[in-house]
Amino acid sequence: MHPAAEHSPLGKSSEYICTYTPSLLFPIPRAAKWAELGLSAETLPYKGVDFWNCFELSWLLPSGKPVVAIGEFSIPADSPNIIESKSFKLYLNSLNQTSFASVQNLEATLHADLSAAAGKPVSVRVCSLADVEAEGVVSMPGICIDDLDISVSNYEHPRPELLRCDESRVIEESVHSHLLKSNCPVTSQPDWGSVAVEYRGAALDHASLLEYLVSFRQHSDFHEQCVERIFLDLQRLLKPEKLTVYARYVRRGGLDINPYRSTEVMEFQNLRLARQ
Repeated sequence: MHPAAEHSPLGKSSEYICTYTPSLLFPIPRAAKWAELGLSAETLPYKGVDFWNCFELSWLLPSGKPVVAIGEFSIPADSPNIIESKSFKLYLNSLNQTSFASVQNLEATLHADLSAAAGKPVSVRVCSLADVEAEGVVSMPGICIDDLDISVSNYEHPRPELLRCDESRVIEESVHSHLLKSNCPVTSQPDWGSVAVEYRGAALDHASLLEYLVSFRQHSDFHEQCVERIFLDLQRLLKPEKLTVYARYVRRGGLDINPYRSTEVMEFQNLRLARQ
């Protein structure tokens, strides 16, 4: 367990406060997990973002009439802190009986509070249900590897030694799997996700990638660190000209978390999958 998480509200009984309380947000420093992966804030080999989508966002108009919407939050991957997920939910619930003069006023409040917790500016977008319905759902890019015939016997921890590639062939491709699963390091609840790998480098053996992804099945870690581990293991193996790894996780507690990591400077798109 991340030592800071022991002091968070995750996995504990909590009072649900319904009036604005920004102090509910609980930051967890990324530094410890970066160090575990051999990284530091100065040596991150990727750019990226963590998209959080909130499906339980509600507040009051000045008239007292409630509003419901969906919130989209974009936290930089190099921010000093992640925000512990239950504290995020408790904070958002504290808006339920709080009046805001406008959506812009709400967005400004969310931006200020979340940026202070993350340690870097957090982008905020409050969407109407009609907006989200119009955007619809998408499919993961490239080839789905889930139907490959593999044998699996280890589910306890990630096994990068399973990964194989053909160094004599340099290719550019996108592959994805919906079989990613890990466990919350605090509560042991399952985290279900879909993962995409887009790269130009030594040809990756698809069956070995699927075996590797399945080896996360009983691994305990936060969403962000799972994606960073996958990115680093593939980068070491493929020595790619470019590499992007991202995961779209199934929501829990009204929130889904979607980490994106890439060697490229790019505009990441927060596009919803069928399971989200």
